Amino acid sequence: MTRFLILLLAGWLAGAPFARAQQEITLEDIWKTYTFYSRSVSGFNFLEDGRHYTRKEGNAITQYDLTTGELTDTLFFAPDLSGQNGFPGRLSGYSFGPDEAQLLIETETESIYRYSTRANFFVYDRAGETILPLYKGDKQRYATISPDGEKVAFVLGNNLYYRDLTSGELVQVTEDGEQNAVINGATDWVYEEEFAIAKAFEWSPDSRRLAFLRFDERRVKEFTMTNYRDEMYPEYVTFKYPKVGEDNALVSAHIYDLKKGKTIRVDTGEETDIYLPRIRWTEDPDQLCVVRMNRHQNRVDLLLASAKSGKTRLLLQETNPYYISESVLDNLRFLEDGRQFIWTSERDGWHHIYLYDMKGELQRQITRGEWEITNFYGVDEAGGKLYFQAARRSPMERQIFEIGLDGQGLRELSPEPGSNSAEFSSTFDYFVLTHSTANTPPVISVYDRSGERIRTIQDNERVRELQDTYGTTPVEFFDFTTSEGVALNGWMIKPPDMDESAEHPVLLYVYGGPGSQLVTDSWKGQNYWWFQMLAQQGYVVACVDNRGTGGRGQEFKKMTYRKLGHYETKDQIEAAKYLGSLPYIDAGRIGIFGWSYGGYMSSLAILKGNEVFKAAIAVAPVTNWKWYDTIYTERFMRTFAENPEGFEENSPIYFADRLRGNYLLVHGMGDDNVHFQHTVEMANALINANKQFETYFYPNRNHGIYGGVTRLHLYQKMTNFLDQKLKGSGLDNDPDARP
Repeated sequence: MTRFLILLLAGWLAGAPFARAQQEITLEDIWKTYTFYSRSVSGFNFLEDGRHYTRKEGNAITQYDLTTGELTDTLFFAPDLSGQNGFPGRLSGYSFGPDEAQLLIETETESIYRYSTRANFFVYDRAGETILPLYKGDKQRYATISPDGEKVAFVLGNNLYYRDLTSGELVQVTEDGEQNAVINGATDWVYEEEFAIAKAFEWSPDSRRLAFLRFDERRVKEFTMTNYRDEMYPEYVTFKYPKVGEDNALVSAHIYDLKKGKTIRVDTGEETDIYLPRIRWTEDPDQLCVVRMNRHQNRVDLLLASAKSGKTRLLLQETNPYYISESVLDNLRFLEDGRQFIWTSERDGWHHIYLYDMKGELQRQITRGEWEITNFYGVDEAGGKLYFQAARRSPMERQIFEIGLDGQGLRELSPEPGSNSAEFSSTFDYFVLTHSTANTPPVISVYDRSGERIRTIQDNERVRELQDTYGTTPVEFFDFTTSEGVALNGWMIKPPDMDESAEHPVLLYVYGGPGSQLVTDSWKGQNYWWFQMLAQQGYVVACVDNRGTGGRGQEFKKMTYRKLGHYETKDQIEAAKYLGSLPYIDAGRIGIFGWSYGGYMSSLAILKGNEVFKAAIAVAPVTNWKWYDTIYTERFMRTFAENPEGFEENSPIYFADRLRGNYLLVHGMGDDNVHFQHTVEMANALINANKQFETYFYPNRNHGIYGGVTRLHLYQKMTNFLDQKLKGSGLDNDPDARP
């Protein structure tokens, strides 16, 4: 009898859902050993021949044949030059001079903010195999070789310099640079963060002039962060951070003539409360293009400046009833014929490519239709083609295309559905295509210009095998229509062998910021594995792109103008209600998680949707738009004085008294982007409302909250929180709320 029971029990266990042949995913696998990390191929630096590329591999610069993958040369091996003219024998980065005769070697690099770095630079002559320091002393920024290969410009401290490589002479272009006062040739914090520009100087095509931006930030108010380094007293980091409605730096454009040793100021108009987010030389070395934008960011002007006088004329002006998307700024291309330029715009309601002449007259709209250009790769003028990425088939997919400059011959170059991105060789003869889907990790392959696959560089087959080993369940896409008649897209991960007659807890993952997308048919990185781990433990994980997100045209994206958080929160609440209506979802156990803008959204969701959400995790959230920076906030909200209702009705801090569920608030104390202030003030509001909540803070960590085992520590806390509050009987702010 006993033997019969044992056999019966063994048979029952063999058929049980949790006895499925799969391995358990752990947080240590994800965030400590990085077992599941998919491989990429970074650092392509295509050579002028269009067939070869170079890479940094350890302390070496190696050259490969793109078509075969064969190593063809080692251009630089740092240890061989260790000690020569002070070179430490270590390589951080590099760039080529003209004709690839020189290498600008970067070593001992350190980060400043998101894009900015400082390092020691050396100039390596490939023919003579000699290496010379650019400057002996403090570290430099943004060293750039001139087009003629004879000079190198760089920023030291807050001043612009150049070194004459022939004579060795060091020339100081500006002299008024000062920490937290004046910056020459580099940008301030807010330009770097919101316009994605750190270097603010450009060589003219003939190497005779340097154009640069000057930031006078003396009137900008300062912000101080506190770091704790096991010293007697904390370290205080003070920098200029313009918050919404406050003074920005006064930015001006200048042109320095190397031969005359004189600087002229570019005439950008009488208005000084403006932005100059880009400077670009045209093909004419006597003409500089300065991009000027008003503070509301709903008008952009392309100004052509005389390099001799600084006088300007208007080349193109564009206005928008909402705002000019920052994505258009990097798509300005002056063609080599000197007669035309490329510009992208949302003027017809969708992001498309346009061709203009140098008088600013529209020649033609090159792409058109109810779909979005999502990346512009460049122009092959010899072949009369241009190349771009678009969400043409679906807002959830990305394809690669070529099209003629005449707007004819649109051709897709990416053969598989899902998400595709590309890097083109210098001659456009070849491109490296990265393809993934929500269920398949990236595959990186080389194609020729006809669209034929030459070889695969990385297939991530190991990660595919791990998906089988660990029994991952497929990401499923869905859509639904809200009570306001809005169709929204989403994805979902269900538990393995899910019993659809049982009710499961839900974690809704959100970002939701302007122009962003999470619901795409693309690989989701490390979070994919955390979501799969949660699914193994019985959760349904879902994600929905709300109104305001990208890929669906200007009206869908920009309808949140002046009301950030309003429509987005409504849609996330509707998403939770939709999920709660499904037979396998427990409507009383729905949680939401987001980071940065997503933390802002998860906070609003549990406060305004307190009858729907039982738990929320907010990492590095904005809690009041008045504490965020000028460029981002005012682009979408204008100032508090102009739009008090928009701020007051859509900032979580004003709704702390509505908290009923379980709330976890997380922030890095060294966050230079969304300051720790947001979380401290939110905590204060919750305390004043007598609401219980949990909080985790990370000393010295920035907006990304990483380093060492930090991510493991954070994800362990978030997992425990979800288990306690969505699976168990955790503390709730409403005694009558459903457990």
